[in-house]
Amino acid sequence: MSAAAVTRRVQRLLFVALGFLLAWQVAALVGTSRHLQVVLGLYGFVFHVVFAKAYSLVPSYFARELAVPRAPAVQLPLSGLGVVGLAAAGLGAPALVGTAGAALWFAGVLVFVGTLAWTVRDNLTGAETGTGEAKADRRPVDRYANAFVPLVLAYLLAGSYDLLAVWVGLPTVAVSGGPPATHLLAAGAATLLVLAVGFRLLPRLLVATPPRALVAVALPAGAIGPILLATAFYGGLRFQAGAALEAIAVVGFATAVAWMIAASDRRRVGVYAVLAGAAAGVLGVLLGLDFAFRGITVALADAHARLNLLGFLGFTVVGVTYHFYPPGAGRFAGAGDRTAMVTVALLAGGLLVEVVGLVAGVEAVVLLGRFAALVGAVGYAYLIGGLLRQNRA
Repeated sequence: MSAAAVTRRVQRLLFVALGFLLAWQVAALVGTSRHLQVVLGLYGFVFHVVFAKAYSLVPSYFARELAVPRAPAVQLPLSGLGVVGLAAAGLGAPALVGTAGAALWFAGVLVFVGTLAWTVRDNLTGAETGTGEAKADRRPVDRYANAFVPLVLAYLLAGSYDLLAVWVGLPTVAVSGGPPATHLLAAGAATLLVLAVGFRLLPRLLVATPPRALVAVALPAGAIGPILLATAFYGGLRFQAGAALEAIAVVGFATAVAWMIAASDRRRVGVYAVLAGAAAGVLGVLLGLDFAFRGITVALADAHARLNLLGFLGFTVVGVTYHFYPPGAGRFAGAGDRTAMVTVALLAGGLLVEVVGLVAGVEAVVLLGRFAALVGAVGYAYLIGGLLRQNRA
């Protein structure tokens, strides 16, 4: 099967992700539950982009070709309908709908993990990196980052199993469902993948080298922290250690990102979204660290979730997709780097205003920030959707 066919299937995952992004920002604006926003934002938007880019990047990073080219097409209806079912349950649909959604999501994850595992089955540690001789100096970091990808898949399986286990009454890996189980997916799978792939991808996009000491510390901290958070949620020293390790991982990654951007002469629009994501991630994990040692409040919990999910994960996704799909290459109305920069400013500015409103307890400010983020998300979806359609023409 041709690479073009695989690309078309991957693009469908991205189209679905854009739809979930818009639904997520609308849900935030109208004030739905944090749980529903996590379903739409993490499962719907972030992970569907992760699935799409992982099908494209992971095989090449392990010097392999995707073993099952039809996997994206098989997975999409499973994971997509799974998110719809879980979201519907969050809006009051019968429990059976939620159970079906969790089962479909888990089935989709099995397809994804199974495909990638089979693809790299004879190179599980990632010793073969696909890094050419011209970039031989990057191989030590590439091998090191590759070694953490199997842990990402393990976290994704564990978190998805826990999601299903909560609905059907089975034992869970995390201490309970809800936030502990969510941390297996958000901190374990998504964040660790951002670190592992980011330390390979961003140096190439920016033509800069991250400090190896930061890479050496951030990845193991990001690998160990989530399991401590999930299995000892508010459980004293273990939970505090998990929060500290997660903070070290994200702050280390953010520092490396800032270092590479400062050293780079490339100033594409995606760079600013990635930098905004790194800054939001630092604020998010520092709030989490404060919760671990001093306790949590509802308003700050909302700020923590938005900073990490929309900020760190969401902005990083936005920045990376703007690199892969440059807005300046668009041949349709409004396409261009200037429009893309406006979307980044609206998303980042909206999140900042929203967080200030949450901390100050001023609902009007929160709504203003969420409205700005929604407008930014609409603009981003328009640009990326238009580029995807253009590329398929």
